[in-house]
Amino acid sequence: MAIVIKEVSEIQNKIPYIKDFIFDQIKKEYNGDINPQYHYDILEIEKYYFTPQRNNLFVAMEGDEIIGTIAVRGYDKSFDEFKGKYDKDTTASIWRLFVDEKFRRNKLATKLYTAVEGFSKENNYKYIYLHTHKNLEGALLFWQKMGFDITLDTDDEFQTVHMHKNLMKLDLEYVEDSEETIIKS
Repeated sequence: MAIVIKEVSEIQNKIPYIKDFIFDQIKKEYNGDINPQYHYDILEIEKYYFTPQRNNLFVAMEGDEIIGTIAVRGYDKSFDEFKGKYDKDTTASIWRLFVDEKFRRNKLATKLYTAVEGFSKENNYKYIYLHTHKNLEGALLFWQKMGFDITLDTDDEFQTVHMHKNLMKLDLEYVEDSEETIIKS
């Protein structure tokens, strides 16, 4: 069966299942329960990913089964380390990238991220911010492969690493046996 990626607004009837999927993934990956301090955006998906036009939640599905998620919204955190560096008008932030373990290692996370990057560019964001954790298997390397740079390794109890990507930077690729330069955007 084919895997499709949909915007949450296309599948509003699936919101309870999307929430269940994300909370199940949080329990598996972080050994944690629902905590309104950290999971407010999931508890209020409509408020965070429907109403603001420059926010979105993408859901990967195989048939009716939810197998992956990723969310994007204008930067709305208040980390002291980044005061004045990021804002909701120029910086998108990534949240809730989860892929069911049965579907990992087949580029589904890359496809989900690609949807977010395209959405971010279409909505005129200049940067994408995220934070991840070194104790999540493969997470740091994945984001580096997607072109993200580490901006701060907090070395805290959660092993948090803050990262960003400049969407305005052009990738120059030199073609072998040619003097041509291809510009990717």
